[in-house]
Amino acid sequence: MQVKINDNIILVGTAHVSKDSVDEVRSVIEEYKPDIVAVELCERRYETLINKDKWENTPITALIKENRAYVILAQTFLASIQRRLGKEYGVEPGSEMIAAIDEAKKKNLKVSLVDRDIAVTLKRAWRKMGFREKTRLAWEFMKALVGYDEEELEDIDLKELMKEDVISAMMKEFGEIAPSVADVLIHERDEYISKKILDESKKGRVVAVVGAGHLNGIKNYLEQKELNVDLKNLEVVPKKRISIGKVIAVAIPTIFFGIIIWLIVSRGSNALNQIGNIFLLWFLIHGALSAVGVAIARGHPFSIATAFLAAPFTSLEPFFAPGWFAGLVEAKLRPPRVKDFQEISKIESLRDFWRNKVIRLLMLVALANLGSMIGTFVAIPWILSIGLSG
Repeated sequence: MQVKINDNIILVGTAHVSKDSVDEVRSVIEEYKPDIVAVELCERRYETLINKDKWENTPITALIKENRAYVILAQTFLASIQRRLGKEYGVEPGSEMIAAIDEAKKKNLKVSLVDRDIAVTLKRAWRKMGFREKTRLAWEFMKALVGYDEEELEDIDLKELMKEDVISAMMKEFGEIAPSVADVLIHERDEYISKKILDESKKGRVVAVVGAGHLNGIKNYLEQKELNVDLKNLEVVPKKRISIGKVIAVAIPTIFFGIIIWLIVSRGSNALNQIGNIFLLWFLIHGALSAVGVAIARGHPFSIATAFLAAPFTSLEPFFAPGWFAGLVEAKLRPPRVKDFQEISKIESLRDFWRNKVIRLLMLVALANLGSMIGTFVAIPWILSIGLSG
């Protein structure tokens, strides 16, 4: 689907897994002979498409160290739908973007990446979400990890995808799950991409390849007499807000050490035995339950030991979680690679589920944290009873 904005801007709306879209992109570039080919990609997403082998074989720990966890989130969320659709229709996700870039290079045309950095988009969205929205999103994300039913794929019409591409459909679903961030995920990107395309059109004739779901939004912005958009403002990540989770995380050590101080003040040296019992119970309950969580996820013995040692301490501060430490150890000992993400959509049995290193690592982190959380609810009443006993 193509829309001519003016003599300098042609928009091509595509479905990311459609062969027709690939053919149309090549045809439009051939017909309009632009100076610039703009594509709805940011630098990070471009790298994942062009350097696919390098991306898929990158250790997960390396991405985490480079602060690219948001890229992993986005790639994983899309993989379940896009790869299955690509297999169904014989087209790799993003093929039309690659086709546009290849055609541009073949004809010695400038390639312009006009989408906002996906990490910035997701960080802005995450910061604006409330606790309930984050909880709902986490649940939807876990469902997406194991993929959708084959029956659902049979109901998907590529002609409908031309009206609303996969990424835009995902963004709209995000909007339903977390209404407060719909603006960040959909409208801000339309605005951002429009401004970038408009800036490029001042340098020459542009053919812009965008997801069909963004077509109308971008068209509406570009048809405005004046488009006053501050790109730098749209690239700023809002400061963190104080969440309910953070309040609870701070309250737990406050209660714990409050009981200790109360015992010292009210009973002096006579409280030493009780204080020792409190620390011992806290250590054993948190350590054991967190370690059990890692064991259920079939973690390495060293990962189990790490969870046991980390949980009692991380439960008393608001910034770290035992699953992070156990997950890091597990990732070092049994490093998953990004291509393991690509296998998620192929999981067909419980055996496949546990064999996938990414799924197992996610389960390990989640269950280690869950074990420690349960430990808190078990331990707090117990130590309260000790503190209030004769």
